[in-house]
Amino acid sequence: MQDEKAFIAQLLNPKTQDTAFRQLVAQYSRPLYSHIRTIVLDHDDTDDVLQNTFIKVFRNLAGFKGESKLFSWIYRIATNEALTFISLKARKNYISNEEVNERALNSLPADDYFEGDALQLKLQQAVASLPQKQQLVFKMKYFEDLKYEDISEILGTSVGALKASYHHAVKKIEDYINNH
Repeated sequence: MQDEKAFIAQLLNPKTQDTAFRQLVAQYSRPLYSHIRTIVLDHDDTDDVLQNTFIKVFRNLAGFKGESKLFSWIYRIATNEALTFISLKARKNYISNEEVNERALNSLPADDYFEGDALQLKLQQAVASLPQKQQLVFKMKYFEDLKYEDISEILGTSVGALKASYHHAVKKIEDYINNH
């Protein structure tokens, strides 16, 4: 994509906004789908959250100040939308966020869009056993290969704290896999 400042200017200009936003959707749909999918697990739920993310991005473009990279800003919105979705689903079904994740995990093998094997499923179960913050850090680093600096911008946490969270997450996952 061209220079970010120029692209943001196109997003904010009513004359070029539609074309620029279509370009943004084309560029970010696949990586955002993957990011959201690691959080909510279910394909249909992921599509819903992705759509909500783009709606929120569009509605809030005028408020984007360029204090972070566009990528980080969009990922922060996607992360928050995914976490909000899980919380709302939990409340609607009178269950905890953990139970929402557990149900999604249990239905993964039947999901036509899940391409993993038994080991991949075990990894997903191990990740689901982590506290939410460690889950996010692990998923963003391990599955999406994001840099700590980018994760720091997205989650608003220091790089040092993220590295510690990732280290603890890896240790817990190793323990889980070795004991289950």
